[in-house]
Amino acid sequence: MAKEELIQFEGLVTEILPDARYRVQLDAGHEIVAYTAGKMKKNRIKTLAGDRVTIEMSPYDLEKGRLIFRHKDERPGGGPPRGAPPRGQFRRR
Repeated sequence: MAKEELIQFEGLVTEILPDARYRVQLDAGHEIVAYTAGKMKKNRIKTLAGDRVTIEMSPYDLEKGRLIFRHKDERPGGGPPRGAPPRGQFRRR
């Protein structure tokens, strides 16, 4: 028997839950609970409330999903990346 294809949806993270889980509002209007995929944990990709994400779901359970991609911010004036040292200061050796 062949493995079932996973369904991909896009949505918006509305709430951060314990154990690396998120409540996500899909573009279709449904609200699901999603967990972080292993590659995102491995690469330490952080997800915050308000982020656009891509979700993978099984056709058998449409209430749970796997968060597989966090879209880049589309806000103007992105500024320096998180964790970057402030400009104009000396580097430590």
